[in-house]
Amino acid sequence: MKDKTAATWLALLGGPFGLHRFYLAGTRDPLGWLLMLPSALGLYGVWRARHWGLDDTWSWALMPLLGITASGCAMTAIVYGLSGAERWNARFNPDAGASDRAGATTWLTVSGVVLALFGGTIALMATLAFSFQRLFEFQAL
Repeated sequence: MKDKTAATWLALLGGPFGLHRFYLAGTRDPLGWLLMLPSALGLYGVWRARHWGLDDTWSWALMPLLGITASGCAMTAIVYGLSGAERWNARFNPDAGASDRAGATTWLTVSGVVLALFGGTIALMATLAFSFQRLFEFQAL
């Protein structure tokens, strides 16, 4: 049984590493493995920025990948959390009844959706602000 609340929280907290995809589709899911690529490149950009400073061109080109992936996974968490029990169980628990507990919305699901909304917005806006600032500074030099 694939629980909607667990999938919401996995998408929010471990989404950039594909944890929600592995939970729902198994470890053979290619999209779960592909999510790790932009996350790893973004983390490499963060490492480069800490090591060589923010003037490093590759660091500011790679870091937004992590923010975009995190905001996309937060959006996925919102979609998971807001899906109805019948639709959730039909898609991820086909052997269960339409109103089975695995697709139910609880206060943990709602709090995951709220945190995904805040966290995803912060990640997206910070990524856009950082990217455009670095782009304009790079063009001015």
